[in-house]
Amino acid sequence: MIVRSQLGQAVRCFSSTARVLAHVSHIGREPIRVPQNVTLTPTPTALSIAGPLGTTSVPLQPYMKITFPETSMVAVSIEDANIKVQRQMWGTTRTLIFNAITGMTEGFTVPLYLVGVGFRVALEEDPRGTSDGGNGKRFNMKLGYSHSVFVPIPTHITAEVPSPTKIVLSCTDKHLLGLFAAKVRGYRKPEPYKGKGIFIGNEQIRIKSVKKK
Repeated sequence: MIVRSQLGQAVRCFSSTARVLAHVSHIGREPIRVPQNVTLTPTPTALSIAGPLGTTSVPLQPYMKITFPETSMVAVSIEDANIKVQRQMWGTTRTLIFNAITGMTEGFTVPLYLVGVGFRVALEEDPRGTSDGGNGKRFNMKLGYSHSVFVPIPTHITAEVPSPTKIVLSCTDKHLLGLFAAKVRGYRKPEPYKGKGIFIGNEQIRIKSVKKK
């Protein structure tokens, strides 16, 4: 038989580690390695990042702290880890800074595949030029409709069509790249019966069987 006081001590010893790490962001606490060709300029409201591919900035909340523990390292911290909002933004801000550094040095690339009989795409000049905010190019896609689908390409996106059924999109901003890829996919989302549509990267869907009468 275990005495109540001893049982309480055993429970406290068992759960002490979890309590200590309860208010620590496992993503936010990790420092970020900064390449030599990237320059970071912190301000009270934002962190400016300049690299070979351009310049961008990541907004910072008033409770965010940017430190440089080493010459090629940057760390993100917060004022009070007991506040839920600060803990949530801790890991988010660290991820945004990491993505910004990657975008300014290497960039992001995502492939899109057109799957279906007669599906094809061509990269052509946009007759409207840059009047609608595009870069003067557009996609001419055949997606099984009675008409062609034309998609202007934004200025921040670099597009290639290596084959009639494949699109390669590149951008320095991961968020904007994902938005445009989702927009293109939205013109013919993958359907679960024949598996036709526009797929992003290694996207897979579960094929459903048709119910026969």
